[in-house]
Amino acid sequence: MGIYFILLIPVLILSMFVQWRFRSKFSKYAEMQLNSGFSGKEVAEKMLHDYGIFDVKVMNTEGQLSDHYNPEDKTINLSTDVYYGRSVAAAAVAAHECGHAVQQTKSYSWLNLRTSMVPLVSLSSTLLQWVLIVGVFLIAFTFNPFVLTIGVAGLAIITLFSVITLPVEFDASRRALIWLKNNRVVLYTEEEHAQAKDALWWAAMTYVISALGAMTNLIYYVSILFGRNRD
Repeated sequence: MGIYFILLIPVLILSMFVQWRFRSKFSKYAEMQLNSGFSGKEVAEKMLHDYGIFDVKVMNTEGQLSDHYNPEDKTINLSTDVYYGRSVAAAAVAAHECGHAVQQTKSYSWLNLRTSMVPLVSLSSTLLQWVLIVGVFLIAFTFNPFVLTIGVAGLAIITLFSVITLPVEFDASRRALIWLKNNRVVLYTEEEHAQAKDALWWAAMTYVISALGAMTNLIYYVSILFGRNRD
C-alpha cells in the first residue's frame, strides 16, 4: 500500500500538469493559421495520396480532441476543429492520424499487436470494475483470492495495452513530422514545423501519463492480492 501512495501522488501531479500543458499548447497552435491555408482534411488527403493510400476515408467526427484512426474500417476520423481547421494544430493532428494509416499499410508490428488486443481489452474494461470490487470484498472477508486474481489479470492486460500504445503513438508522430518536414507545400516555415512537433510531443505525453497511471493502479491491486495472501 505504501508504495502505491508514494507512486500515486507524483503521477497525479504529472497527469494534471501534462493535461494542462497539452490543452494550452493545442489552444495556442489552433489559433496559428497555416501560411499554406490547408485544412486538416486537405492535409490528411494529401498525405494519404503521397503514400499511395487510396482505400482510407477522411471523415468528420463529433467531439473535441476525438481524432483517431480506425484500422477496422480504414477511416481517419477528425474532430470538427481539425477537419475544417487551417491551423498548425489541425495539420499536426491530421498528419499524425495519417501516420497510423501508413503504419497499417506497412504492417507495423506494434500497431498489429495493439489492434489484435482491442477485443480483449474492451471485454476487460467492461467487466473489470465490478470484478475488482467483488474481488477486494471477497479477499477481505473470506480470504479467497480467486476473483481478485482474475481482476488483476484483466488489469495487467489493460496496462500492457497502454504500454504497447506508446510506440504506436510515437511512431505515428515521427512519420507525420517527417512527411510535414519534407512537404513544404503544407508547412512553409521551420517555425511552423517546430510548432507542429511541439504539439505532437505534448499529445504523446498524455499517453505516457496514461500508461504510468495504469501501472500504478496495477501495483495497488497486486499489493492487495499478495499482501493478503502473505497474511
